[in-house]
Amino acid sequence: MMAQHLNNMRKEISCSTLPPPQKKATCLVLTGHSSSLRGGKTMNSAAYPRLFEPLDLNRLKFTNRMAMAPLYLGYAALGGKVSPLLLDHYRVMAQSGAALIVVENSSVALKGSGSPRTLRCDHDRYIKGLESLAGVIKRANALAALQINHAGRFAYVDEPVAPSEVPAFNKTPRALTKKEIIAVQKQYAKAALRVQKSGFDLVELHGGTGYLLAQFVSPRTNKREDRYGGNIENRIRFPLEVLNRVKDLVGDFPVGYRFLADEWLPDGLHVHESAVLAKALEEAGVAYLSVMGGTYESFFLPETIKKSRKPGYMVSLAEAIKKVVKVPVIAAGRISTPGLAESILKDKKADLIGLARMLWVDPEWPQKARDGQDRSILKCNPKCDACLQSVIQGKPAFCPRWKKEKRKKYRDLYK
Repeated sequence: MMAQHLNNMRKEISCSTLPPPQKKATCLVLTGHSSSLRGGKTMNSAAYPRLFEPLDLNRLKFTNRMAMAPLYLGYAALGGKVSPLLLDHYRVMAQSGAALIVVENSSVALKGSGSPRTLRCDHDRYIKGLESLAGVIKRANALAALQINHAGRFAYVDEPVAPSEVPAFNKTPRALTKKEIIAVQKQYAKAALRVQKSGFDLVELHGGTGYLLAQFVSPRTNKREDRYGGNIENRIRFPLEVLNRVKDLVGDFPVGYRFLADEWLPDGLHVHESAVLAKALEEAGVAYLSVMGGTYESFFLPETIKKSRKPGYMVSLAEAIKKVVKVPVIAAGRISTPGLAESILKDKKADLIGLARMLWVDPEWPQKARDGQDRSILKCNPKCDACLQSVIQGKPAFCPRWKKEKRKKYRDLYK
C-alpha cells in the first residue's frame, strides 16, 4: 500500500470511503496455537466447532481455522526495517489465538517497494530484524508467515516497472524486458529464502491488490505480445515461474499465495480466468490460496464501497475458487462475527477464515468466540476510515475504538 497512490485515488474519485480490504516434509510438525489461549484456558469448541477444528497443511498443523490476513498499518521503521511498534503489534496479534499470523508485504526489491515504511527482505541485512519478528509470533505459539511482494506499477519510485505501459494514477510504468522478468523472478526466490532463514514457518506470495504478480495476470494491465501476454495461459506464466523458482530454492518450505479472484473492473480480471490460475498454482504445489477481490483502482469506486460495507463481501470469491481446487482456501472480507465465520466453514465456502481489521480492532476476537461472548466483540465500523486516512498521510494507523492507553502506547512506540 502506498500513501501517494491512495492520495491520488481520493483526488480522482469524489467519495468518502472506508479502508480498502485489505507445503510433504520429514521434519517436526509445527503447530499454530496450542489448545489454549491466553491465561492457559482450555480451548472450547462447543459454540463454534468448525471454527476451532484443526487442519493439517503439509508439515504445518493449525489447531483452529483462524488466520490473520496481511494488513498494512505503517508500523515498520523508515527504510523497511522491523520496529519496536511492529514487534509489539505482532506480539499482540499472535497472542490473540489465531493459528496463523501473516505479516504484511515485504519488498523483494528496493524498486518494488510500496512505501518508505514497507518491510523489506531484498538483502541479508534485513534477516536479523525479520528473525525477531518471526520470534515474537512463534513464542506466542502461532504459526508465522511473511508475505513477499513487488509493487510493480504501484511502486514508490520515480520509474516503476510493470508488464506493460499502462498508466496508474498519472504515472506510466516502463514495461519490463524479458531479461528483467527473469531477474525479478530470482529476487522473489532469494527473498523467500531469507524468509525461511529468518525462522518463519511459511512464505506467502502477494498476488493480490493489483501488484506485480496480478498485473501480469490481468488483461487490463498486461498488453504484452510475447510469451508473457495474450491469452490467460500466457498471462499466468510469470506468477507460475515465480512460484517454481521460489520452490526450487526453498525446497519443501510451504508457499502460500494471496490470490486476486476478481479486479471488480469491467475490463479487468474476473473469476472465469482467475480460476485457470488457481488450478495451475495448485498443480505447481502452492500450499493455500488466500482469496480477495479488488485493486487500488477499484477499491474507491462507489459500487465497491457499497459492497465492502457488507459482512463477508469477498466470501463468494473464495467459494468460487474453492470449487476448482483442493488446496485450502482462505476467505476474508469483513467476517465480523464468529457466527458468520462458522457458517462459511459449515457451508464449505472456505477452509480457513482470514481476519485482518477484525483482529486488529479486537485481538480478543478468537477468545470471545471460544467463550461465546460474541456481543462483546469490538467491531470495525464500515463507515469509519480513520485507519485509511492515517495511512494516506504517511502516519501509523491507530483504531479509534481502542482505549486511549493503548493508542498512547502505540504512539510512543512509533519511530
